[in-house]
Amino acid sequence: MRRYTQITIAIHWLTAVLVVIAWFTAVGGRHARTDPSYVHFTVGLAVLVLVVPRLLARWLGAAPHVEDPQSRWMDLAARAGHTLLYLFLIALPLSGWYAASRLGLPVSFLGLDLPALATPVQGAPGQIADLHETGGTLILWLAGAHALVAIWHQFILKDGTLERMNPLASSDLADSRE
Repeated sequence: MRRYTQITIAIHWLTAVLVVIAWFTAVGGRHARTDPSYVHFTVGLAVLVLVVPRLLARWLGAAPHVEDPQSRWMDLAARAGHTLLYLFLIALPLSGWYAASRLGLPVSFLGLDLPALATPVQGAPGQIADLHETGGTLILWLAGAHALVAIWHQFILKDGTLERMNPLASSDLADSRE
């Protein structure tokens, strides 16, 4: 298999779009309690839901084999970068859910009311909420670095990396199992 499956490609790009939407719809500080962004909550939880099939597919070996593996340090850097992105894709929605719970805000996803992860407080929601805000910006930087590395692979190393995740690429590169 030289490309990811169409489902994996769709989940990848949908996740990327949802992360950007979550960042733009975030409401921080004292405004989060008085004017919460339920779009932000829904989009963040959608990212959490989408990361599950991504991780399952990855653990089950659904990622295409790299036919011309680079040096060991590049492979380790790629693994570390992907691991860090996945940690953020899990930690940010969970920390946001926790922060919303601390603010006493109801959290629901597609009409399903979710349980609070913490007891509401009257003051600031705490350090987890602060880390959530900082992490929201950091994931954009990480995603940007991820994109730049993919572009570097495609145009400097000329190894076809972008074609593996391109939803518009011809299907003749795809595995027959799709």
